[in-house]
Amino acid sequence: MALFIADTMHDAALAYGAACTRQSICSAQPANFAGIAAVSLGSYTLTPGAGAGDWNALANGDVSGRKLGIATQTGNNATASGTANHIAYDEGVELRMVSTAAAKVVTVSEPFDVTGYNVVEYRDPVAA
Repeated sequence: MALFIADTMHDAALAYGAACTRQSICSAQPANFAGIAAVSLGSYTLTPGAGAGDWNALANGDVSGRKLGIATQTGNNATASGTANHIAYDEGVELRMVSTAAAKVVTVSEPFDVTGYNVVEYRDPVAA
C-alpha cells in the first residue's frame, strides 16, 4: 500500500521546530526542558520562524520530503567548560529537538560557533 504525505503536513511539523528561540550546545542529551540547564555549555538566542533569520526557509529535502536547516551561529562565549556533543532547541518552555553533533571541546568564557546544518529532514514514505 502506498502512502502519500503532503508537503504542507511536513511543513507544519518543521514550522513547530522553527519556532524555537534558543540553541544550546550540550555535554549530553537533555531528557526534557529542565534538563537543558544541567548539560548546557552555552547557547544562542534565535530569531524564530522558518526563513525569518536564523532558521532557513523550509525546502525540499536532500533525499526526499522536506527539511529545516539553521544558519551558522557565531559570537557567543561558552558558559561552562566541557565537550559539546548534542545541540538542543527550545522556545523557553519545551525541549523540541535534540541532535547529535561532532564532539567539540569548549572552554568557559571562550567563543564558540555552531556551523549551520540541516536540523531535520522528513522523508517521503515508501511503499512497504
